Order: sequence, then C-alpha cells, then structure tokens
Amino acid sequence: MAESQQETDDHMTAQSETLDTENPQNTVPPDLSGITLTDRALTHIRREMAHEKPMPLGFRIGVTKTGCSGLAYVVDFVREARDDDRVFTQADGLDVYVDEKSLQVIRGLRVDYSREGLTQMLRFQNPNVTGECGCGESFTVG
Repeated sequence: MAESQQETDDHMTAQSETLDTENPQNTVPPDLSGITLTDRALTHIRREMAHEKPMPLGFRIGVTKTGCSGLAYVVDFVREARDDDRVFTQADGLDVYVDEKSLQVIRGLRVDYSREGLTQMLRFQNPNVTGECGCGESFTVG
C-alpha cells in the first residue's frame, strides 16, 4: 500500500487499555488489544492481501521518524514475524503485527478506511497524538 493512501485523522479520547503480556504467543484478543480496525479497514486489507503471493501472515502497523511533526505511520504486509512483534488478532481473524517500540506510540489506535471519489485511504485515529503537521502526514505524541 502506498503512503499516499494513509492519513492521520483527528485523535479520539484516550482510553486505558490492558495488554496481556503473559500470553506465550503474543496474541491479544481484540477486546484487550488497543489496536482496532473497523470493518471497512478489515475488508480493504483482506482484499489487498488476496492479491499477494504468497499470502501474507498478516498486516503490520508501525511508526517511523519523519516529516514536520516527527512521526508517521508505516503499514505493510507481514511475510515473517519479528522477535519484538506483538500480534493483535482482530474479530475476523486478521493478525495485526506491531513492534514493541511502535506500540508505545499507537496503543489505542483505531484504523478506518475511506473512499471519497478517486481517493481511498486508511485513516488513523490515535488517542496519543498531541499535534499534527498541516498536511496531515506526520504527528507528535505527548
């Protein structure tokens, strides 16, 4: 997925989430995950994954240092799990992989998908965001 399909949206109210660190498979049920994908986002990601050969293990969400405000979202398909990955299984069974460092910044993240005319994108609602750059490509956390 191209970065142009990503957009940072207004942040939502912060929520206190509990993370299950005792689970030996690093898999957290969706109600405890702190990472939520809407039905539209799940449908879009599943549709894109169906075109990949071989079929990916799941979907990765992370952050990288970049842009005017400091951080930007990075998304990709997972071909191989990493040692520091946390796996958040969504309601439809899709596994969302997040590295430990990114998790500190995106815990509570809600990902949606929107389509407006010819523009389609993933929208990120992150309760940890304290500021965004004017173009919406990068963000800061408090």
